[in-house]
Amino acid sequence: MEKILAVVEKINGVVNGWVWGPVMLVFLVGTGILLTIGLKFFQVGKIGLWMKNTFGVMFKKNKKQLDKESKAISSFQALCTALGGTVGSGNVVGVATAIAAGGPGAIFWMWIAAFFGMMTKYAEIVLGIFYRKKNAEGEWLGGAMVYLKEGFKNKKGLKTIGSILGVLFAVFCILASFGIGNMSQINTIATNFEQTFHIDTVLTGVVLLALMAFMALGGLKRIASITEKFVPFMSVFYIIGGIIILCFNADLLGAAFLAIIRGAFGFDAIAGGALGVVISKVAKSGIARGVFSNEAGLGSSALVHATADVKEPVKQGVWGIFEVFVDTIVICSLSAFIILTSGVVDLSTGLIAEGFTASKASVLVTEAFVNSFGSIGGYFVTIAIFFFALSTVIGWFIYGSKSCESLFGKTAKDLYMAIFVAFVIVGATMDLSLAWDISDTFNGLMAIPNLIGVVVMSGTVFKITKNYLARAKGENLKPMLSAYDDIQAEMEAKED
Repeated sequence: MEKILAVVEKINGVVNGWVWGPVMLVFLVGTGILLTIGLKFFQVGKIGLWMKNTFGVMFKKNKKQLDKESKAISSFQALCTALGGTVGSGNVVGVATAIAAGGPGAIFWMWIAAFFGMMTKYAEIVLGIFYRKKNAEGEWLGGAMVYLKEGFKNKKGLKTIGSILGVLFAVFCILASFGIGNMSQINTIATNFEQTFHIDTVLTGVVLLALMAFMALGGLKRIASITEKFVPFMSVFYIIGGIIILCFNADLLGAAFLAIIRGAFGFDAIAGGALGVVISKVAKSGIARGVFSNEAGLGSSALVHATADVKEPVKQGVWGIFEVFVDTIVICSLSAFIILTSGVVDLSTGLIAEGFTASKASVLVTEAFVNSFGSIGGYFVTIAIFFFALSTVIGWFIYGSKSCESLFGKTAKDLYMAIFVAFVIVGATMDLSLAWDISDTFNGLMAIPNLIGVVVMSGTVFKITKNYLARAKGENLKPMLSAYDDIQAEMEAKED
């Protein structure tokens, strides 16, 4: 058995190295660049529009209430559920890993990946809304597996390819959901609770299993109603705590920022003639962690956003831009500056302290809070990680169940729910490092069919966006709301 596991681990290592290697990272960022140019730097030029339709509506009372019998969820609930799946414990550990592998400069490239990733996620959601369909119960079903199949139908010679890519995406998503989206997050919670509160991992696992069962049995509506409350809370909770830490270290912020810029372009390595090698290593580390953090390019968030009660694809798409902004530009950056001002990096040279590794980096944020607040700081981080990790489990449950439904129907979706919830106790009590590594590979494999689809259908995204912006200026054009005549008519009759 050990020999078999060794072979599996070796094969997975090779595949994982390719999936998260330079070629795929170029494909990921390159897709974002293509969309950014095609949409005329929408994330900058239309910042007023997307901020108005995201942050601007978050604090307004929604006059339009969803019908209790409605199978859809609100745009904000879709954001919170998707953001919950995106913002996880990796927003702390992933940033620390990037700095350990690539130095402070990795953060700059994480920002670059996020900048272009905004448009990738925007495109995924626009396509998700445009090509979504309703199942037998009247629930919306959309996402990469749907727009790959439906979007390729009318493209010569691509119908079969689209169906195959859609199936591959769904399979990879289901497999990834048990590791990255379930066991690894649950294990993080259980381990932290044991270390901080001395609570047995089995007890934590049982409580989390009951909690997940309660939410899963309530379906998407119950999950969305919960995430719209605690995802904003957990984000603000961590942000306020982080800002307080940075206030204590305010005198180091300028030096930390300069270290990021110097490290990003290898200024400290010019004298040694290793500039190209250094930039390549730093960029790879930052971009990989950035993509892993905000999931732009993986196609995961579109699975939830496609269920939103919205008529305009663009109006839901801009929530994707906001999602990447909050995840990477705000929360990941906060973690980065907490780490960089903690003393582990020589900010004048960018050199990492001797003996500093990714595994040790993961506790740096906790140490920063403990140093500032004492033992209460440790409790703070443990609770924050609990919310981050649990929200990821909830988000990935939706991703996996929607993918399962698209492949096998409603009955299989119920079976998936039972298995997913059962795996919570497994994640809390077992050492599953190989399982996590394998699911990390499947997580990356999701990006391949999704990015192919986004690139092939980028012209559709451009047309939908151009159509919306023209109508926003008062032009009398037929709106592009759906790829299907019946849903198009339904959406046209729907109130905004």
